[in-house]
Amino acid sequence: MNHEKYQRNVILQCPTCGCCDFSYDEGVDESIQLMICASCERELTREELIHENSENIHKHVSEIKKDIADEIRNSLKKAFSSSKNFRIK
Repeated sequence: MNHEKYQRNVILQCPTCGCCDFSYDEGVDESIQLMICASCERELTREELIHENSENIHKHVSEIKKDIADEIRNSLKKAFSSSKNFRIK
């Protein structure tokens, strides 16, 4: 399995203006990073930004799941292609 094929960068967008450029200020705790949109200057925590982009993130995860399932199915078909006792749909 080619692991590089499944590495992706998901571009997070500002939920207000759709801009992809952010600056951030690190807080006391790493989990509390304040992300500031370069266009509209909206301030969001890192968790809020991820939550607002969750639909896009889940779309990428679903694509990867489908690709992996197809690859496993094809490798099983190839492995058992000469066997008469196994059928893979």
